[in-house]
Amino acid sequence: MRVYVARHGETTWNVAGRYQGRRESDLSALGVAQANALAAAMREAGARAVVSSPLRRCLATARPAAETIGTPVQIDERLIEIAHGTWEGRYRDEIAANDPDRYRTWRSDPAHVAFENGETIADVLARWRSFAAAPRPPLPTLVVTHDAVVRVALCEATAGGDLTGFWDARVQNGGYVTFEVHDGRWTLVEECAAAHLAGITAPIETQAL
Repeated sequence: MRVYVARHGETTWNVAGRYQGRRESDLSALGVAQANALAAAMREAGARAVVSSPLRRCLATARPAAETIGTPVQIDERLIEIAHGTWEGRYRDEIAANDPDRYRTWRSDPAHVAFENGETIADVLARWRSFAAAPRPPLPTLVVTHDAVVRVALCEATAGGDLTGFWDARVQNGGYVTFEVHDGRWTLVEECAAAHLAGITAPIETQAL
């Protein structure tokens, strides 16, 4: 069974360079185009189920695909973004200036960062493992989630949950990872499917990730 794990489309806070975490933000016009392109890609891939994080940016990305293939969006709280705690709503450059030690560690050694009033990426990995182990109908499925969740899913599949390579993966707004799932084992097929985003790729280097 194929499972396609997608990051949500570009948001207005992605454009502004603000940390989102558990806070809500809307898709940008580019993000809407990415959601529609993802829907077309899922139709071609034969997806038959859609599961999403409860946050608005993921639901807005998931709904076009669900409507295209004629299925409801299932919501799973375990797919929610990492809680960035006191960083949420703040600009990346401001964080780098005012919380420099934590910011440098987050960018160089993220497995050893605990966000104040937030989570660690080990917490995100635990949520992902719970989601991945849960029984579900054997249907090709689109999973719409967030940057940190996609990254820990890749770390789990390629390194047994070793999080040192957290930042190594290519993760795009509206792009997706393809997994083959058999007897509970998730095997990586393609790290970053993005051909459907030709001409509408978001510049992630300026985002607050």
